Amino acid sequence: MLDAATKIILILKDAGHVAYLAGGCVRDRLLGIAPKDYDVATSATPPQLSAIFHNTQLVGEAFGVVLVRLMGCHIEVATFRTEWGYSDGRRPDGVAFTDAEHDAQRRDFTINGLFEDPIENKIIDYVGGQQDLQAGIIRAIGDPDKRFNEDYLRLLRAIRFAARMGFEIETKTARAIRNHARYLGQISRERIGIEVDLMFANTVEPVQRQLAAKLIQDLHLDGPTLNEDHRDVTLPTLGALPDHQDVDAAVCLAAWMLDRHARNGLELLPFLAQGFERTMTQWRNALSMSNEQRDALANTLRVTAKLMQWHELGIAGKKRLLAMSRFAQGRILFEAMKEIQIVRPIADDLRVQVPILLAQGVNPQPWVGGSDLIELGLKPSPAFGDWLDQAYDAQLDGTVCDRQQALAWIKLKVLGHSPDKGG
Repeated sequence: MLDAATKIILILKDAGHVAYLAGGCVRDRLLGIAPKDYDVATSATPPQLSAIFHNTQLVGEAFGVVLVRLMGCHIEVATFRTEWGYSDGRRPDGVAFTDAEHDAQRRDFTINGLFEDPIENKIIDYVGGQQDLQAGIIRAIGDPDKRFNEDYLRLLRAIRFAARMGFEIETKTARAIRNHARYLGQISRERIGIEVDLMFANTVEPVQRQLAAKLIQDLHLDGPTLNEDHRDVTLPTLGALPDHQDVDAAVCLAAWMLDRHARNGLELLPFLAQGFERTMTQWRNALSMSNEQRDALANTLRVTAKLMQWHELGIAGKKRLLAMSRFAQGRILFEAMKEIQIVRPIADDLRVQVPILLAQGVNPQPWVGGSDLIELGLKPSPAFGDWLDQAYDAQLDGTVCDRQQALAWIKLKVLGHSPDKGG
C-alpha cells in the first residue's frame, strides 16, 4: 500500500502538484508502527485528480476526497483544505481548498498534523508534531477550545491516542476536554461506541485499556459516554484482565461496569443477581451496540453471575455452565475479580474442577428427545421441555450411562414405572 501511495505522489508531482503522505500514517511511521492505511494530501483538486488518474471515485466531493485505485490498492487522496462553521459540533459548514500549511492547522492534534514526502524522504511539520511525538504528548493544534468545538468526537479521540501510545495529554488540552465533556452527548451514539470499541479491542494491551477508562473518568467523559452519572472509581478488575485474545471489548466493558457498580462483595452479589441487566441496557443504548455486541456483553456477565453460584451447582449444572456461550470470557472476567474476597475460593475450585469436567464432556448429544416421549404415548405439551431437561441432567451427572438407561429413567420419572413392568 505504501508503494501505491508513493506512486500516486510521484505522479502528482510530475503533473506539477504538491503531494504528501498525511495524518496518521506519518505519525505511525515515525513511531515505528506499521500503518493500517495510507492517506495522501495534495494541492490537486478533485477534477484534476479525475483527469490524472483513470480509476477514481468521489467519496467526499464537498471535502475534496477522491478514492484512487492503483496497483491493486485503494488510496484516499484529499485536496488541501480549510474549514469553518461547525454548527452541529461534528462537520464543517464551509470548506475551501488551500495549501498544506493551512490544511495542517485544521487537523486535531499536532501528532496527526504531519506530512511526509516519501520521494525526498522529508517530514513537513507546521505544527510541532515531531517534538510532541518525541516528548510523548497529545496536544491540540492551536486553540484547544476551538479544536474541540469543531468536532466533539475529538474529546474521545484524544483519550484513545493517549492510551494507545502511553502519551500524556497536555495541560491546556486536558482542561479543554473536561470543559467540553458535557457536549459529547451531541455526537451520534454510534460514533461514540466505535471510539470506545477501538479503545477496548482485543488487540489493545491491558495497560492501555485501563488507562483509557481512567482518562475517560478523570476528564469527566464517563457520564456522557455511558449516559450515567460521573463516577471517580478505581479500576482493579479492568486492570487485572490479561493480555489474551479472548479479552475483547465486551469483556472490558463488563469489567469496567463491575468496577463502577459492584466494587466489593456487598455490591457484587445483588448487582450480578438482578442489577446488571438494567445497566447493560443503558450502556447498550449509550454505545449504540449491535445485537452481537449486546449479546456478547450480556452473556459474559451472565456467565460471571452463574460462576458466583458454583458451590451450589451440581455436576449437571456445572457442565451446563461450562457449555454456555462465552464461558471462557466470563471465566477470565471472574478471575480478574479476585481482589473481591468472596471470589477467591470459587476461582481456586475452578482451576481444579473445570479441567476434569471438560475431560468428561460438557455438551454431549442428548440420549432422549421429544420423539422418544411421543413413542411412549405422551402428547406434546409444555412439560416436554422440563422432562427432557431432567433427562439431560441425569445424563450429564452420570445417573444414566447410555441411551437404554436414559429411556428407562424417563419411563420411571414420567410414567411412574420401569420398563420391565410393562406398559
